[in-house]
Amino acid sequence: MMSGEEEENAAELKIGEEFLKAKCLMNCEVALILEHKYEQLQQMSDDPMNQVSQVFEKSLQYVKRFSRYKNPDAVRQVREYQLAEFELCVLGNLCPETVEEAIAMVPSIKTKGRAHDDDAIERMLNDLSLIKKFE
Repeated sequence: MMSGEEEENAAELKIGEEFLKAKCLMNCEVALILEHKYEQLQQMSDDPMNQVSQVFEKSLQYVKRFSRYKNPDAVRQVREYQLAEFELCVLGNLCPETVEEAIAMVPSIKTKGRAHDDDAIERMLNDLSLIKKFE
């Protein structure tokens, strides 16, 4: 390791400047984008399958299958949490049920100096579960 460089560590949210600034998408958001593109491709061609590659088709199937939230309003509610993009997308895609699971998946939510104690994390997980349940 070169001096002056910090080693990347997702557990501490040290994921590099470009990733901290990047917009991450949950599977449900990717599904909305791909579905919109699919509809555009269908309108542009007499034979819609002509326009859609197998990779596109499989990607759409994947994100639809693993999307935890289906409607855009639910996605907006999930995005209201004060988390880093990376943290938000991991929790939004994997939907942990317990505080222990959430911390195991995204250890950075528990780091010192942040307002996420176990009770706050549990409230957030309960809220995310309710959003999913009532959408």
